[in-house]
Amino acid sequence: MISIVHACKVVGLSRSIWYYQSKKDDSEVIDKLTELSESYPTRGFDEYYHKIRREGLIWNRKRVLRVYREMKLSLRRKHKKRLVKRVKQPLERPSKLNECWSMDFMSDALIDGRKVRVFNVIDDCNREALAINAGLSYPARAVIETLECLKEEIGVPKYVRCDNGPEFISKIFVNWCKKNFIEIKYTQPGKPMQNGYIERFNRFFREDILSAYYFNDTYQLQKISDNWREDYNFNHPHKSLGYKSPKEFMPRFDEEFKFFIKSDLNNNYLSNLEVS
Repeated sequence: MISIVHACKVVGLSRSIWYYQSKKDDSEVIDKLTELSESYPTRGFDEYYHKIRREGLIWNRKRVLRVYREMKLSLRRKHKKRLVKRVKQPLERPSKLNECWSMDFMSDALIDGRKVRVFNVIDDCNREALAINAGLSYPARAVIETLECLKEEIGVPKYVRCDNGPEFISKIFVNWCKKNFIEIKYTQPGKPMQNGYIERFNRFFREDILSAYYFNDTYQLQKISDNWREDYNFNHPHKSLGYKSPKEFMPRFDEEFKFFIKSDLNNNYLSNLEVS
């Protein structure tokens, strides 16, 4: 070991330079370049530097360039398409049918390993399962076909609640909703419980069907799902609905009409028996 004094003399270095510690603080430059690179990932140094100068920051060009290179921002960066910022939508139970529908996809696999997707739609008012459709693939076009069938059968909702999946942000789906005057309520990314009604429905469906059976094909899955949907709508007791089933809590007009017709026929039949 030799002393610092002797070592500095050997290499011809001043001791003040040996003890000198840089006091440069580039944290502000790093923060600003990080912000610009996230907002404009495909731009280069010149655009970043002139944006910095337009904001009134008078940092030296060489200093900014040095930090830019140290951050390796000169390398080509991969970037994903960014979603429009979603506003948190309150999860409220509508007071009327066809006011808000919730939609979501589930995934599973057949015995032969092929992936299968299940498209679920429920009415938030009475938690009625409107559709459970299975397919090996389920693009936006198939979503529209399902919604068109529901439109002919029971009409359309005022709102639909869904996540930011490719089927729901596609132009086909968005344009169909605009055409039918339906507002789309997107959940925020990573916040599935903002669509809590259908998330709870999905849990029941997975426990009772997807996790309980092996499926040879989508036809078998669809048949079992249809039977389960009917049982769910007529017999499943919901705690939030006073332990009533969806159909019992709030049936649709056509079912009410059939009920009253049946009741009226029974009353007329009893009256005829009393007269005779």
